[in-house]
Amino acid sequence: MPRKTIGKAPAKGLALIALGALAACAAPPQARNIEPVAQGDGYQAQYREFEVSRNAMSFLRAPDMNAAKCRPPIGGADYTGGGKLDGDAYALRGELLSRGDLVDFRLPQDETFSGDYVVSRDGTLKLPFLPPIAAAGRRPEAVASDIRRALVAGGHYGAEPVTSLLILDFAPARVAVSGAVFEPHPIDIGGVSGDQVDSRRQAAFGASTEQRNLSVALRNAGGIRPDADLSAVKLSRAGRNYTLDLRGAIRGEMFEDIMLITGDEIHVPSRGCFQDDLVVPGPISPPGVSLFLSNLTQPATGNAISAIGQTVREVPYGTRYMQAVVDANCVGGARVSSAARSAALFSRNPVTDVSVVIERPIEQMRARADRDDYDPYLLPGDSIACYDSGITNVTEIGRVLGVIGAVAMLP
Repeated sequence: MPRKTIGKAPAKGLALIALGALAACAAPPQARNIEPVAQGDGYQAQYREFEVSRNAMSFLRAPDMNAAKCRPPIGGADYTGGGKLDGDAYALRGELLSRGDLVDFRLPQDETFSGDYVVSRDGTLKLPFLPPIAAAGRRPEAVASDIRRALVAGGHYGAEPVTSLLILDFAPARVAVSGAVFEPHPIDIGGVSGDQVDSRRQAAFGASTEQRNLSVALRNAGGIRPDADLSAVKLSRAGRNYTLDLRGAIRGEMFEDIMLITGDEIHVPSRGCFQDDLVVPGPISPPGVSLFLSNLTQPATGNAISAIGQTVREVPYGTRYMQAVVDANCVGGARVSSAARSAALFSRNPVTDVSVVIERPIEQMRARADRDDYDPYLLPGDSIACYDSGITNVTEIGRVLGVIGAVAMLP
């Protein structure tokens, strides 16, 4: 009767382990997607599978494929600059008062009415002995004019006196942003933290701010999506609707970057398509992409060695898949052992909220002349996973088997 061996793996067992490990080297099945991204019908045509062959006429087809799905811009195809389409342009321009703003009102040699006032929650200024004066959404000079008329109407002055109304401090404004932005939600804009207060400005008369502008609200809502229709951004204020053309913001031109007030509602419509020309850094684009990364085993043995943070890596908006793959240290090394690597992009259609997985052979992307047609842009929340080559996998199996063999030889 053969003696039982304790702590040693029989040779046959090691062979089975080796065969199983080698079988595990086989490429896993391709990820399945609900959306028909392989044919170019996903959010980006760049998601589609490689064409086996192409001719010169089909080079860089992805932007045209994306544009073919676009609805006509609500504001019309022609852009003439500026940005105002309808509504009262004057009512939107300039520095406007909002709820919580601090103002300084002065009447020469009159201590009864002179003083600092805050715009109330109901949007009015309340001065002693006067009815509330509408202030929210109005220019200071218009409010001062109403105060002068109220002073005469109340019998305090026989004729309109000389007055001064200056904004001393702008309060934060709460506005709602919806539609084709990455993070639609109500937001607060325009606040200044205590450690950033400029004492000299605080002591001076007058105030100015760019932090309550429309562009700030759009960026704080995650920035516009690539499917946004910038020709007809809607602004609702106090029961009135305005339409703004913001296409100049992407083209590097001047646009109506109006000041917002508490209660404003912004809606960015969608054209239902991916517009390549909107995926660029700009005043209303996402500030960047916080990319989730999962690095390969070789040549780096860990994220710390690869200089990759614990969770995410920040890349500029407009970064493409292959740039992120390089940024994740998935490219390079010995050609013999590293050329067969691949990387998978995990993304989500922001219109339908359906996820998608796209895997690309890295070396094929590097070698193809038409790589841009299959190199998608990264979107906020995307993830990249890198996979080693088959040779690297076999090397890892050998290391594991060596460990198993060493354990098996222990007495």
